Amino acid sequence: MGFMSVLSFAHKSIAERLAPGERAIDATAGTGADTLFLARTLGPRGEVCGFDIQQPALKLATERLNAAREASPLALAPVTLLCRSHAEMAEAVPAAWRGTVGAVMFNLGYLPSADADKSIITEPHSSIAALEAALSLLRPGGIITAVLYPGHAGGDLEAAAVEAWAASVPLHTAQSIIYRQLQRAAAPYVVALEKK
Repeated sequence: MGFMSVLSFAHKSIAERLAPGERAIDATAGTGADTLFLARTLGPRGEVCGFDIQQPALKLATERLNAAREASPLALAPVTLLCRSHAEMAEAVPAAWRGTVGAVMFNLGYLPSADADKSIITEPHSSIAALEAALSLLRPGGIITAVLYPGHAGGDLEAAAVEAWAASVPLHTAQSIIYRQLQRAAAPYVVALEKK
């Protein structure tokens, strides 16, 4: 049977902690897979905000969300997509979101689209700033998941930075874990934090 994929692990960890009607953030919208997952999990009374610095990513995410709405129009939370850096999330979401967000998802690296520019990647400095912002927005018991990709150029440095940041968060603030295949150093893995 095997272990679940890193994406499945991130989704399961969030689904177990996120209640319908809450607020959630997709810090790296990409093709919209996590955005759609959050919108489905929260249902029509919830709210989702998604961030990406690339318009092509937001277009792909919008297309995915529109297709899902056509199939099941009343099942999804409203979604706001912003063409902004994830590092700006604390300023970009309404002030009322501070301390009320149930989950923030990160899927770091590059846009996984056939025609995407793979040289545009998430960077350690902005990702760490975004993780700090995410932690400030979470409610008690809220969760951050960060899927890391050490196998691409620059991904190893970002993964190490995220891991070091998560390890440095005081235990009275949040607990952090790693879900990783130990025999493959370049395989994607998840760092997750649950706020106290």
